[in-house]
Amino acid sequence: MCRRPASPTSSDNVSGDTTEICIQIITSGGRTIPVHANILASASTVLKSIIDKPRKHPSSAITVSISGVPCDAVVVFVRFLYSSKCSEEDMEKYGFHLLALSHVYLIPKLKSQCTKALIERLTIENVIDVLQLARLCDAPDLYLKCMKLVSNKFKSVEETEGWKFLQNNDPFFELEILQFIDETESRRKMSRRQRRAQRLYIELGEAMDCLEHICTEGCISVGPNDTPRKNRVPCNKFSTCQGLQLSLQHFANCKNRMNQGCVRCKRMWQLFKLHSSICELPESACKVPLCKRFKIRGGDEMKNKKEEVRWGLLVKKVVVARATSSLLLQKKKEVEKEAIPAACGGYNYDHNHGYVIRNLVC
Repeated sequence: MCRRPASPTSSDNVSGDTTEICIQIITSGGRTIPVHANILASASTVLKSIIDKPRKHPSSAITVSISGVPCDAVVVFVRFLYSSKCSEEDMEKYGFHLLALSHVYLIPKLKSQCTKALIERLTIENVIDVLQLARLCDAPDLYLKCMKLVSNKFKSVEETEGWKFLQNNDPFFELEILQFIDETESRRKMSRRQRRAQRLYIELGEAMDCLEHICTEGCISVGPNDTPRKNRVPCNKFSTCQGLQLSLQHFANCKNRMNQGCVRCKRMWQLFKLHSSICELPESACKVPLCKRFKIRGGDEMKNKKEEVRWGLLVKKVVVARATSSLLLQKKKEVEKEAIPAACGGYNYDHNHGYVIRNLVC
């Protein structure tokens, strides 16, 4: 318990100054702390308004009551108003109370320090208490950090006394937390879907490059008739090259292709069609099978307008992904070229292709 001194003493003068004391701060425990009016007024507009408030008896002493927090926390608070500093030990003991005081008396610098200190000290056990305080004290950074911890460790947080108390006493805030968790999970799922879709577009773009490589330059077992394919080493230019060659051979010899009964042939058909949609070469110059046919027929094979729109959107995204992949690959080659001297000095640089492209065709 704090003891009420008989009169202000020099030990209560937290500023260390021996000049005249104009104001008395009274804590909830009855402790009186002498302070300077000009220091408080310059540090806080709220305290300034209290000091400047008209009194019934002008000659009476000015007192400021700070209640609801421990006496020692008020001493630390006043010391901060004088020095703009707060020790780690004091922050460890009174971080909660100092954040509340900084909010009530509008001390932004102290509020920022308290927010940072409480974020560093967040645990599963205290996160609900800190979250409620952040909500009351309008500390958005601390609030968001607490919400993220609750969302990531909800099963553990559910077992704490803080969560059980919140359930029994503040169901609206409980609902707010559950809604945040639900929205966070929805955003994560959407982000994962977008990343998967982007990887697929990149893989399709590389499949188009691989198809042009096989049909133009030729590879191990498939290529133009005018290109020799003897003594070819295994192709490492594209990860899908071997699988695509096998699918091309299957497409050329499959008996079920014409009646659309073969899944592999359907996939190859779609790849040819996608190639024709992004191919910029003249019809006579492109060596990819069926390119001319698809260009002539255009969107006649589409069943409806909706399907045509979806196909057009796919083509645009593949084109963008292909261009992006090309730029990134070019940038990576430049970095690799710059890293050659470092590699000679013992630095191991990964020269493998940046993208791992799964086999699009079985």
